Amino acid sequence: MIRHSRAVQALAIALAALAGYVDAVAYIETGGFFVSFMSGNTTRLGVGLSGQSHAAAIAFGLIGCFVMGVTGASLAGDWAGRFRRVVVLSMVSVLLVASAVLASFGDESVAIACLAVGMGAENAVVGQAGETPIGLTYMTGTIVNLGRCLAIAIRGGDPVGWRSYLLLWCGLLSGAVLGASADHAMGMSALWLGAGLAAVLALISAHRQVNLANPKLKG
Repeated sequence: MIRHSRAVQALAIALAALAGYVDAVAYIETGGFFVSFMSGNTTRLGVGLSGQSHAAAIAFGLIGCFVMGVTGASLAGDWAGRFRRVVVLSMVSVLLVASAVLASFGDESVAIACLAVGMGAENAVVGQAGETPIGLTYMTGTIVNLGRCLAIAIRGGDPVGWRSYLLLWCGLLSGAVLGASADHAMGMSALWLGAGLAAVLALISAHRQVNLANPKLKG
């Protein structure tokens, strides 16, 4: 996280907020399953295998959808080259819109599956060659790095390196709070707000890429 530019860090925080938002909606609507936090689903799978076959099937399906999203978006991003972020964010936007549409027609199971694919795809936004991957939909590694950077600061090293990890965690947390509040007020219609945020991030990335490719347009 700290090795990336401020622009990339800001994008990562926004994407973490999106993941928290979507995951909160899915968690409430599915009664305790996740579309972005696969460690939680793995635990649900393990518990389910001990005697709750239906829960195990749901958890396994969501993990599979997530992996599908990571794989597909990684391939698409590698193909897109310098337009990676635009292409992958567009994929995430389309998947969230599809999920919102499906939910509006009452097909909630497929809608949730689309969310899991979309959240998997989100993890491929930052990840081209030469970049350090950032965990956008899970925070265990981020919290570990937060603790490590705090230790470095206490020992007299970088006094502010921990802040980026704290902000990333706060992004996910704030998104989850907003997602839960929106779901209580709107049900799965709250997914439209998540789809809108993904679309805005895709447009911002596209605009930035155009400016980088055509410096004269900045003026």
